[in-house]
Amino acid sequence: MKPATLRVKRDIYERTRQKMLDDQLIARGITQNEVLHAMLTVPRHLFVAEALHSQAYTDYPLPIGEKQTISQPYMVALMTESLGLTGAERVLEIGTGSGYQTAILSMLVEKVYTIERISVLAAKARRLFDDLHCSNVIVRVADGTTGWPDEAPFDAIITTAGSPQVPSAYIEQLKTGGRLIIPVGDEESQKLLKITKRADGVTTEVLGGCKFVKLIGKHGWQAEKRESC
Repeated sequence: MKPATLRVKRDIYERTRQKMLDDQLIARGITQNEVLHAMLTVPRHLFVAEALHSQAYTDYPLPIGEKQTISQPYMVALMTESLGLTGAERVLEIGTGSGYQTAILSMLVEKVYTIERISVLAAKARRLFDDLHCSNVIVRVADGTTGWPDEAPFDAIITTAGSPQVPSAYIEQLKTGGRLIIPVGDEESQKLLKITKRADGVTTEVLGGCKFVKLIGKHGWQAEKRESC
């Protein structure tokens, strides 16, 4: 299977996407042509509410409901480029969210396995994937902190929520030579880590500071208990 060729209609935001590339991505050091092409192609505004369409290409995250967000364009591009993709990979994404990061990945890899714990978000994202012909994406509703052992090992894993530590399942489910991108830290701030699995262990590189929503699950943050009336 090859990376997806998205079915995208022309829209009023084409120049806005180009400006996003020039001002937010290229100006900050994003250089991989394939990543830039994917960011230019995927209609980011479709992944947020219609009332937020005009803000979709701005340099900050936006709410997508269920107390979740769509990451700022630069962060999506940085995390994607840092995976060092060649087009032949099987990638696991933890935290489908709006599906925007997933759609970007679908244009760059052989297959994307994406896990979302909130079924409403997973269903919305699945409809968008179908509309855009992201035919190489498989969506699962589950606890992402345990990974997807039935489909492991993966060439790369990307985590779009901040974790208090690196879940051991992610390392276990990587191929030797595989890369993991994950935000790790407390509730207020995290460091974006690139972890590469070697035959004799792992190497870790800090890509910078960041702040993501919490990675909820057995090996992440615990879900907040609802107060009784």
